[in-house]
Amino acid sequence: MPKHAWNNVQIRDDNGVLVEAKAPVIISASRSTDIPAFFAPWFMDRLGKGYVRWVNSFNQEPEYVSFSECRVIVFWSKNPKPLILYLEEIDARGINYYFQFTLNDYEKERLEPYVPPLAARIDTFKRLSEKIGKKRAIWRFDPLLLTDTLNFDRLMDRIEGVAKLIQPYTERLVISFADIEAYKKVRNNLAREQVKFREFTPELMTEAARRLQALNREWGLTIASCAEGIDLESFGIEHNRCIDDRLMIEAFPEDKVLMDFLGYQPGLFEIPRSVLKDKGQRKACGCILSKDVGMYNTCSHLCLYCYANTSPEAVEKSRRKHRKDADAIVP
Repeated sequence: MPKHAWNNVQIRDDNGVLVEAKAPVIISASRSTDIPAFFAPWFMDRLGKGYVRWVNSFNQEPEYVSFSECRVIVFWSKNPKPLILYLEEIDARGINYYFQFTLNDYEKERLEPYVPPLAARIDTFKRLSEKIGKKRAIWRFDPLLLTDTLNFDRLMDRIEGVAKLIQPYTERLVISFADIEAYKKVRNNLAREQVKFREFTPELMTEAARRLQALNREWGLTIASCAEGIDLESFGIEHNRCIDDRLMIEAFPEDKVLMDFLGYQPGLFEIPRSVLKDKGQRKACGCILSKDVGMYNTCSHLCLYCYANTSPEAVEKSRRKHRKDADAIVP
């Protein structure tokens, strides 16, 4: 059966000091910042040196994370183009990986002010998919967000427009509904830019699911919701696992170490959720256990709806604070 926690190992840091590190089998890179877009050289340097120092954003306590037992890296990005150059090096290390690629169309609203142009991101999605296969290139339109200038019908049209261009390059679409009232920093960021938002009601969520179900007759994708409590399965929308044991079993079955960790045996596809579920995530999150190595207030996309950045000023402060920390993220 799968383990309940990561092993601890002894490593030497960049100064030669012996320290204790966690050695996760699955690494998330990252829910907290866009490592592929902004920190690809740093990440590859740390991969070569065998560890990263992660700093807890809430209590500022450091923690060492070793790559010695890593079998899978889940990359999260809105622009993974800088990391594509390094994928063959990751392959050569025998590490499996897949991408959660957020590809939204909020250009007119400037909700994602520093992402590349939509056309460039679509080209990157296609290039990535052609390189690693469409199963491992997961499309996220995340979050679904309504404003005074972007109504429901326009938003659905935006999703359809992106889908027409990338549908042949992926098998899965993941959505979530913006939960703005739950995050004070998000409300503040939107208010500062004078963005008037509108929360999704359960009725609007159901209508979105109905519309996506109809559109998906042409796309043929698996559609899933991320960390949403509402049940949309009657519309063919399942609850997602972004850190996904099922995908790992499908994509990397020859990795015996990984299969043993997941508790997978041929003929036994499902795995007990109580064993693998990441209890550090939200209740509705379906992800299995992983270790995230990103840090809040380090992403320079500065998306207005993002919970991981407090403000542009906080990002700049974080840059100054961590600029000399070679083994932690250096913005």
